[in-house]
Amino acid sequence: MEIIRNTYEYARTQMGTTVKNDTIPDELFREYMVNRGLRDINGKGVLTGLTNISEINSFREIDGKRVPIDGELWYRGYNIETLVKNFADDRYAYEVLTYLLLFGELPDEEQKKEFIRVLSVARNLPTNFVRDVIMKAPTRDIMNSMTRSILTLASYDKYAQQTDLANVIRQSINLIATFPMLAIYGYQAYNHYENLESMYIHRPDPDMSTAENILMMLRPDRKFTPTEAKVLQAALLLHMEHGGGNNSTFTTRVVTSSGSDTYATIAAAMSSLKGPKHGGANIKVMEMMANIRENVRDWNDDEEIEAYLTRMIKGSVFDHQGLIYGMGHAVYSLSDPRERIFKAFVARLCVEKGREVDMMLYKKIEEIAPRVIAAERKIYKGVSPNVDFYSGFVYDMLGIPVELYTPFFALARITGWSAHRLEEIVGMGKILRPAYMSVMKRLE
Repeated sequence: MEIIRNTYEYARTQMGTTVKNDTIPDELFREYMVNRGLRDINGKGVLTGLTNISEINSFREIDGKRVPIDGELWYRGYNIETLVKNFADDRYAYEVLTYLLLFGELPDEEQKKEFIRVLSVARNLPTNFVRDVIMKAPTRDIMNSMTRSILTLASYDKYAQQTDLANVIRQSINLIATFPMLAIYGYQAYNHYENLESMYIHRPDPDMSTAENILMMLRPDRKFTPTEAKVLQAALLLHMEHGGGNNSTFTTRVVTSSGSDTYATIAAAMSSLKGPKHGGANIKVMEMMANIRENVRDWNDDEEIEAYLTRMIKGSVFDHQGLIYGMGHAVYSLSDPRERIFKAFVARLCVEKGREVDMMLYKKIEEIAPRVIAAERKIYKGVSPNVDFYSGFVYDMLGIPVELYTPFFALARITGWSAHRLEEIVGMGKILRPAYMSVMKRLE
């Protein structure tokens, strides 16, 4: 601690120097036409690559004009709404869509059975890995725990550095299969050693689906209802892929393009996802909703809700950031298709859990918030709820600890990362290396 304190005190003395020398005026970005965040003035992403894996649409060109439309999300040529509808009653829908994203086509029955079998066999960690790695340094930061475990798994793989396609497919399947164990066992270790609670290390059941195994391994009694498993699976389906331009998937492609190994690549994607601007949105929604419950007396009073949301967007209440969390998306305009789909699953779970009153409040905020934001902000592309608006609520109803919210995002997104890594390897060309223009002053 003394070393940390001494170094921190020195760091504080250097802050002003760093800020002075690292600040670049906003007008220079405009002068040199640099799109900050790789997004143009209208929020459209700068084109950096091509993909066959997924597609996101929020606008349509009509008579030469970009017209906002209800959002669309496509996996390998299939509309996500159609996929969820067609596989809603399939216990193995997550496995089917994982096959689709990895290999580019839906499996037939034999391919489906074989893929489920392969995933089941792959749900196995090296001998004593849980004791020697996961339990060795328990932490509340489960994303860091998982990232450490991912990198350590490379030590158990004698082909860790090989990047031929077959080997990367093997490694991807193994990581997809073991991600739930890394997350849940990491939480169990933290809960035991830091919270002084009982620890449960349940082995995966080969006869259960991925969603069922997640709930079984997390809960002390291993029990869950069909509705719970179905709703959790829907969350996985809607989070598993979202185009190549999101921060963690782009990170996957950048690191893959350098020729790095699978473990390092996925660890890099994890480090991106754990950032609160990317993977932590549902936690902020839950914190915001708790604040609203505490400060809005009558949840049936639309005027009181609107008044409080107005204070929130002005930065005078909650976290003073001037944001209504769960509203708006970097890509979608009129609506997020994932939210539209997920809402029906959420409503079903609310009935089972007796949380209809909470659902009513969510619906009211979903209706009122866009109106409040439009009144206080200049809107270029519309505002609507995104999938994170409801995902935290679902995790809460499922009894999933807050520490696992972002890791559960990763349990789904590992599939999309793996698909993009495979596509980058198949079409491997140049290392991804964008340009930065130097605006430093030469002193000699």
